[in-house]
Amino acid sequence: SEVIDGTIFFFFYPDCSLDELMNYIKGPDFPTGGIIQGLSQIKEAFSTGKGKIVVRSKTAIEKDKNGSSHIIISEIPYEVVKSNLVKKIDDIRFSKSIDGILDVKDVSDRNGLKIIIDVSKDVDANNVLNYLFKNTDLQIYYNYNMVAIVNNRPTYLSLISAIDGYVDFYKDFVLKRTKFEFDKRVDRCHI
Repeated sequence: SEVIDGTIFFFFYPDCSLDELMNYIKGPDFPTGGIIQGLSQIKEAFSTGKGKIVVRSKTAIEKDKNGSSHIIISEIPYEVVKSNLVKKIDDIRFSKSIDGILDVKDVSDRNGLKIIIDVSKDVDANNVLNYLFKNTDLQIYYNYNMVAIVNNRPTYLSLISAIDGYVDFYKDFVLKRTKFEFDKRVDRCHI
């Protein structure tokens, strides 16, 4: 719906800036969720057609009555395999690469994804989380490439040029469809 709203806005205001268009199209949307870090990286990717975007898992830190912390992961980056991620975190726990990880549990069900990492009382959960972001797929770099065939050549397209190309294509499509239907009815006039 964001892309449709942005396309309609561009149709009525073809001289709009990227910032105006980004009021409608905030950034790429990944089906497994995650949080994109840095607006400047999205802006660069939208203006040049290529870039590198940091996608981070959606996490929260909760403390229980005993004083121990739990890191709760509710969304993971696109194309990250959940079972491999849990195994990697469990391997870090076994190898004691960082102290404080007591247990890793995958409690995902039909309501959604949920991974719980138990952290001991005497360890800062934020430090553990930052270590996991750096050494696991809780945070990944996703390459953004908007390549399309323009005039029989592959070309990197900015967001504005991609929407402009789509609007031109759709105008041509509607014109050809209307001419085809008109010609078909003219051919049937004698009936």
